[in-house]
Amino acid sequence: MFKELFEKQAELNKRTGFDAKALRENFDPQAAGEWINNYVAAMSNELEELRDCTFWKHWCQEAKDGKRFQLHDLQNARVEVIDMLFFWISLAQCVGLDAEDAYRIYNQKLDVNHKRQDGEYSMANKTEDDNKNIG
Repeated sequence: MFKELFEKQAELNKRTGFDAKALRENFDPQAAGEWINNYVAAMSNELEELRDCTFWKHWCQEAKDGKRFQLHDLQNARVEVIDMLFFWISLAQCVGLDAEDAYRIYNQKLDVNHKRQDGEYSMANKTEDDNKNIG
């Protein structure tokens, strides 16, 4: 299913001017950077729309009533999360990843994250050394 999502997203993106297959075959860092910025901006907006499904404003009446951060629009929250999936797949394609690459790297990074949790992960002592062999 993951591969199918990547294929469908590539098809949609091609309609809007981003050809993931062409970029993967002939990587252009300028084009990749432009599309990354397009998709980061779009995903940022979707994050804000997801946050708007909660009563996040500390000055609103709902916050004063003790409902701050309560999810009040589950249906729209679900749609916003899927919108972010569209842009996440697009971002993966911008850096030349296909579904198999993303799946493999996800599992490698998952192992790193579990090891971090097992080893008293600390931001003060954090390095990226454990990420260097992912790929």
